[in-house]
Amino acid sequence: MRRIGSFLRALGGCIALGAMLPTDADADVEQGRRLARLYCARCHAIDRVSPSPLTIAPPFRTLHERYSVEMLQEALAEGIVTGHPSMPEFSFEPDQVNDFILFLKSLEHSTSDR
Repeated sequence: MRRIGSFLRALGGCIALGAMLPTDADADVEQGRRLARLYCARCHAIDRVSPSPLTIAPPFRTLHERYSVEMLQEALAEGIVTGHPSMPEFSFEPDQVNDFILFLKSLEHSTSDR
């Protein structure tokens, strides 16, 4: 009986430790955040509360209100071209698109949870 209790405590500790380790999805979200910092933060707010440095650039936390995920995925993969000259044209690789979308979704969920 004592061995079973010790085993269960050890197992519980391992499970708790595993819950604290970052997952692949967390790593993908962080990679998406890095892409946003590198390519977008000069004009867009990429966090949950800040205003965009360029007032005409929507904060990323509100993009889901304007565009569907499918529309954003396609635009990122094929290359985004906008009507204003200050936004550069660029396109992402498929894995970058996935990471970037996961990052945007993380902002969407965090604002709707409040």
